[in-house]
Amino acid sequence: MTHKIDSAIADYLHYIRIERGLSDNTIKSYHQDLQQFALYVTTEKLQLNDIDHIAILTWLNNLREQGKSNNSVIRMVTSLRKFFGYLLQEGLILHNPMTDVRPPKKAEHLPSVLTVAEIDALLAVPTETTPLGVRNRTLIEVLYATGLRVSELVNLKMSDLHLQLGLIQTIGKGDKERIIPIGEVAADWLEKYFSNSRLLLLKGNESPFVFLNDRGNQLSRQGVWKIIKKLVLLAGITKDVSPHTLRHSFATHILENGADLRIVQELLGHADISTTQIYTHISKKRLSEVYDNFHPRA
Repeated sequence: MTHKIDSAIADYLHYIRIERGLSDNTIKSYHQDLQQFALYVTTEKLQLNDIDHIAILTWLNNLREQGKSNNSVIRMVTSLRKFFGYLLQEGLILHNPMTDVRPPKKAEHLPSVLTVAEIDALLAVPTETTPLGVRNRTLIEVLYATGLRVSELVNLKMSDLHLQLGLIQTIGKGDKERIIPIGEVAADWLEKYFSNSRLLLLKGNESPFVFLNDRGNQLSRQGVWKIIKKLVLLAGITKDVSPHTLRHSFATHILENGADLRIVQELLGHADISTTQIYTHISKKRLSEVYDNFHPRA
């Protein structure tokens, strides 16, 4: 039994990599979800064709009891829906149990956004006298100036930068390339980082990547996350901040300063403008907070 579901999962992951051309991060996400489900199926001693909607609902309920968030359960439903759709298509099951399973409604959740003052406080933390300090300042400047995803940041190569034109290029979700303007301040910090700090981090070696760790290798996503968490702590910011918070802050601040929603969509690399519209909700929420705090008769 274990071999059967593990084999089916392996075949499915191969299919979405080769036939569908999905990204490594997406495949990794599906793999993690399906591994968890496989463990449950094995424990319950279920064959593939024994899995019905009751078994699925029981599993989803187990996830909730483990304290998994609503969004995690929604993601699991999506992973299982696509997996069982593949199994049915390949004739490995007779009935798709996901036909009778509805995902829970997505909770309305507005992402955390830093104020301009908090951004300034964050930027003031890294020291400019060490290679890592200059790198960290440059990293924050670039994230806030461009709205890059953390995966796009760590994969940014020297050849992707066109600083004289004030532009950078990146490959986003779905392997879509986009060109993003980068402001003078962030561009100046990149030049400063290149002039000395990056060379010191390389230690005589070579790397195509812009941002390096202290061993001269490509900085990882987890490395960026740790850097930002440390800087946030030192800046005295109490919000839950991640690399994505700087992306949210970039989008919200340029919208508040009059940018068109379609332009913001293009800059963020969103396929659907409905994804971008979350930032209009953030702006309205912030306007309400400002009104409540400062209007004498609010």
